Amino acid sequence: MNERDALRALAADLPHAGDDAAVVDGTVITTDMLHERTDFPAGTTRYTAGWRAVGASLSDVAAMGATARAAVAVYADEAFDRDELTRFVAGAVDVCEAVDAEYVGGDLDEHVEFTTATTAVGGITDAGAVTRDGARPGDALCVTGEWGRSAAALRIFKNDGEGETERANELFRFTPRVADGLALASHATAMMDSSDGLARSCHQLAEASEVGIEIERDAVPVHPAVEGVAEGSTERFELAAHFGEDFELVCAVPEAEVDTVEESCPAGLTRIGTVVKEPEEGGSRVLADGEPLPDRGFTHGDG
Repeated sequence: MNERDALRALAADLPHAGDDAAVVDGTVITTDMLHERTDFPAGTTRYTAGWRAVGASLSDVAAMGATARAAVAVYADEAFDRDELTRFVAGAVDVCEAVDAEYVGGDLDEHVEFTTATTAVGGITDAGAVTRDGARPGDALCVTGEWGRSAAALRIFKNDGEGETERANELFRFTPRVADGLALASHATAMMDSSDGLARSCHQLAEASEVGIEIERDAVPVHPAVEGVAEGSTERFELAAHFGEDFELVCAVPEAEVDTVEESCPAGLTRIGTVVKEPEEGGSRVLADGEPLPDRGFTHGDG
């Protein structure tokens, strides 16, 4: 059973689960866990790990259209190294400051590998929370930022003989799209973050909203770093759409409001497709250039 199957199995007992974060009395709460083996390739600094781990939870807050307030983290390792721990906290503090939040502490533990669990809290604005289930046929399908930066970083980490490890760390330190989420909150009919990849996010949003989605491959904004590691247009799209962990926002926006909200998103907003009616039984929910887009991306438990 992988992560998505496990969530479906829990759905009956946890009817409010399924969005990027929970909302309790106007407070947004989310938690994540990252492991050295699956999330931090060799060469990842503890500063980058702290930034990225806490940033992942802040990205969930952004996806709800909420303000970011604070974050905490569990830091676990085989043994504690003062310098590594200090650098981890520095990264956590800095990513919080980047989105006007505060890192307020956490917990320490021993574990067989470096592992961190992070929790972030935020606040719903007057615009209300943006969930995944409100997309409507005719809405524009839009994304923030540029895609494929994490895939490019991993390729660079693996080729560390080229002396570009610091470049890979820089690519791994994304800015959570809290400001963009707030700009989109009063416009988007549905929204989520892209931790599992663009293709998978499109499938998840389409399933939650009971709609179909059609995108154009060439419309997807690809991070410049991908050009240096991809061999041809097919791999370029593969890294941008299927690798995952870019932590951008995927959202549905009414056609008439795209231009207005586009001007308000600091990371940029790009229309890549259109929300359409739910396909007939057996049809693909998500198409790219008219062809089925595989529901493939990052999933815990997929081997």
